[in-house]
Amino acid sequence: QVLLVESGGGLVQAGGSLRLSCAASGRASSMFRMGWFRQAPGKEREFVAFISQSGTSTYYADSVKGRFAISRDNANNILYLQMNSLKPEDTAVYLCAATARWVTIGQATDRNNYDAWGQGTQVTVSS
Repeated sequence: QVLLVESGGGLVQAGGSLRLSCAASGRASSMFRMGWFRQAPGKEREFVAFISQSGTSTYYADSVKGRFAISRDNANNILYLQMNSLKPEDTAVYLCAATARWVTIGQATDRNNYDAWGQGTQVTVSS
């Protein structure tokens, strides 16, 4: 079992940047493939980004491609999401997730394929 705790959310103006962190404990994060999801009020939880165990493979939702960057520091068991050029439609609770299973890119975008979740951190982008 791995415990995930997100941080770094906040209020930012459109065009600004934020960096989210997700600290993993209980088991080494290098054992897990990890992702970021987000959920806005009244909407389904949606995929944002995925990263492989080693960090060499990444994948993004079209809505964030070119603006967001996922990375990981396995030595310190931390997952990051650098968010640039933020838009009001990026406003949501952002959650990190982990899976020990091997997943295809298509499976990595499905929240049902993740075994552990953080509690989320709120990101609000004002216009």
